[in-house]
Amino acid sequence: MLKPFIQKHTVNKPSISYSLSITFLVITFFLGVGVGTVQVSFKEMMAIFSHHLLPLSNDVDPLLDNIVLNIRLPRVILAGLVGASLSLAGAAFQGLLRNPLADPYTLGVSSGASVGAVTVIFFQISLPFMGLLTLPIASIIAAFITIFIVLFFARKIEPGMRVETIILTGIIFSSFLGAFLSLIIALSGQELRQIIGWLLGSVSMRGWGYVWLNVPFFLIGAFLLLFNTRELNAMSFGEEQAQHLGVNVEKRKRLVLFAGSLLTGAAVAVSGTIGFVGLVIPHLTRLLWGPDHKHLLPLSMFVGAGFLILADLIARTIIQPAELPIGVITAIIGAPVFAIILMRRRKESRG
Repeated sequence: MLKPFIQKHTVNKPSISYSLSITFLVITFFLGVGVGTVQVSFKEMMAIFSHHLLPLSNDVDPLLDNIVLNIRLPRVILAGLVGASLSLAGAAFQGLLRNPLADPYTLGVSSGASVGAVTVIFFQISLPFMGLLTLPIASIIAAFITIFIVLFFARKIEPGMRVETIILTGIIFSSFLGAFLSLIIALSGQELRQIIGWLLGSVSMRGWGYVWLNVPFFLIGAFLLLFNTRELNAMSFGEEQAQHLGVNVEKRKRLVLFAGSLLTGAAVAVSGTIGFVGLVIPHLTRLLWGPDHKHLLPLSMFVGAGFLILADLIARTIIQPAELPIGVITAIIGAPVFAIILMRRRKESRG
């Protein structure tokens, strides 16, 4: 029953889809590392990478070596991880909640992570032995607390935790936490610029510490979602239909929510609030290559990573030597694209 629908709407040659999306990611990766105030050619880039992977030659410019390895490479990798996390979580939430407007922020996870980070900035909190990692760690913890509270109240409201109840509970908590953020901003003094900058999103000057902090959360969250694609395909048709197909709906629902929240919380923790990535990228991927989560999730991951690397490149080069917050770029690109997608869906539904 499920299989014919998936086969009907999925591209015939997924190898082409993967080739195109991975090629896009590779191109944006090299552009992100090579383009900037100081240009680094592909040949120089390869020489630097070869020098550190296979130290056969010392003929490497120390300045370019420092720029590539310590400034641009961690920034590009972090942007890719954040883009992949938000897109993967968005694709999973849209399938689970059967709502095209669902994204990693629907359940209030982003707002919770933002509150954790802004609280650290406002009160100048520093955990022992953590230093600069205090902010992302506090943000991740706040994200988890938020999703647990949302699920707790959703269960209290309705024992079966229906999708509509979860969405409504998430919106309520997002509004409450948004009001709390506004209160902190209103009370801020010297910290105001730093708080606003963080809320607009950026991967600038994060360094390798933030990359290594994000990697384990990304791997765990991606693993859980990519190994539940069959269940997501079933649940995208509704909970009753999924139960008839042998899916333990409540268990899988918790697992997907946990994994998506893990990815979102970790991404927000290291980059701030970056909107529209988890909303638009899964939409575009679904339109281009079909709704089968077996391919939709990994393709969204690759395209999302490349998109955010490209957005970050635009953010830091469009008004050199200054740079824009990456959240501004994703909103400028994402809002019109989402409007076009929404109008197209309305025309199709009327047709």
